[in-house]
Amino acid sequence: MVRPHRLERVRKTAAALITLGLAALALAGCSAGPSFGGKACPTQPTSSGLKGAVTVEGDFGSEPKVKVDTPTKVPKLTVDDLIVGTGTPITAASQPFTANVVVYDGATGQRIGASSDVGTLTAQSKEFAAAVQCATAGSRLLVGFPAGTFAEAATVGIIDVQKVFLPHAEGSLQYNDALGLPTVVRAPDGRPGIIIPDAKKPATQVVQTLIRGAGPKVKKTDGVRVQYTSVDWDTRKVVNSTWDSQSAVISAAAGIEGQTVGSQVLLIVPPAGASTGTSGDGNGTQAIVVDILGIDNASTTGQ
Repeated sequence: MVRPHRLERVRKTAAALITLGLAALALAGCSAGPSFGGKACPTQPTSSGLKGAVTVEGDFGSEPKVKVDTPTKVPKLTVDDLIVGTGTPITAASQPFTANVVVYDGATGQRIGASSDVGTLTAQSKEFAAAVQCATAGSRLLVGFPAGTFAEAATVGIIDVQKVFLPHAEGSLQYNDALGLPTVVRAPDGRPGIIIPDAKKPATQVVQTLIRGAGPKVKKTDGVRVQYTSVDWDTRKVVNSTWDSQSAVISAAAGIEGQTVGSQVLLIVPPAGASTGTSGDGNGTQAIVVDILGIDNASTTGQ
């Protein structure tokens, strides 16, 4: 029988586990395959014992029916692929992804909780991050977490990696013969820097494609997951940037509609210009660099 105070502790620690804002970790390369931060993807040990103790039934994307033999002990973190997806892998700490998670207490077999959200590997739990890094969209993982990681007992997680967005703009660089417009430089992780020229600022909105992505075209009705940075033309200061926190979902406004996923777009938006939903808090002309990471209609519709 689970004591009330213990169950409350389990619920609280489970809430931390299934919140998908996860901690970045120091990674050691090992096997070949997709890369994480330029290194070979690390792999966690598998567990035939855990697979033998946990029965998982149901379709990918829906909460599965799970039976956990009790007590189930997990000496160290283990990750087993129940389904191997063929989609985009999680290869960067700041890369947004959507996952469905359901967690069970290894001692009692009791379902602790479930969650579905967009997150990255950069906020809280290094154990969860270690489990899902380099996983591909469409994968279902059976994860064993040792006792003391998230609860007094070992915990068992079933993780469906639903969708993995690009970490930053990816595609072909575009030549733009446009004097008097800002120059954009990029850090190794894709984060842009915007250099405002000593030139007269445009009086109307300007749209310039810097990188042409190979993904699908953005439609007017789409929600778009992006990273963006906006700089005030006059002060040269950053007004707002999602790179400091989390990616955002915006509507496909002027300058974004018709672009392709993977593209990076420079927008010059005067105070009276068309709003992109990314103009930040400034009141003057802004230079905004938008990385289009993917279509995200689920976040805009609440599905």
